[in-house]
Amino acid sequence: MKKQLLFAAMLIACSPMAAHAAAGVMESGPGCGLGAMMWADSASKKHIIQQSLIATTNGTGMQTFAITSGTSGCTNDGVIVQKERVNVFAGINFDNLSQEMAQGSGEHLSSLATLMGVPVELQPQFFALVQEHYDAILQAQNATPVTMLDGLYQTMAGHPAFAQLASKG
Repeated sequence: MKKQLLFAAMLIACSPMAAHAAAGVMESGPGCGLGAMMWADSASKKHIIQQSLIATTNGTGMQTFAITSGTSGCTNDGVIVQKERVNVFAGINFDNLSQEMAQGSGEHLSSLATLMGVPVELQPQFFALVQEHYDAILQAQNATPVTMLDGLYQTMAGHPAFAQLASKG
């Protein structure tokens, strides 16, 4: 029984998550997440036991959720997550987006604009821009979701109202 417990402890200690948690404790503390929220008063003392409790609690997987969702004291500027959402959405809805870009309106195009962070008041301008530059955006012969988004970001970069949003893509 002692050998099994020792083996389990060694596996846990050598796991990538434990290594990550230990590295976080050594560098700047165990960071944000459920553990930091639960042990917030103790974390400021920088005591190894409190930091170990925070890291262990965060190691349950809740810290990953907190980081990606921007909750439990974690911040998330959303750039990576937003870009991935746009990529997935464009891949799934490519045919509908292609058609709605040619028309300059539609639910899928509106959803894409929202995912890209285009403010509601600028969406009519966005729709007109997309329709006007349809050929450049779609590059009809080589049209894929990736080339469509590349063309869209290039088109947006050339328009003052959308240049900053294009830099996130």
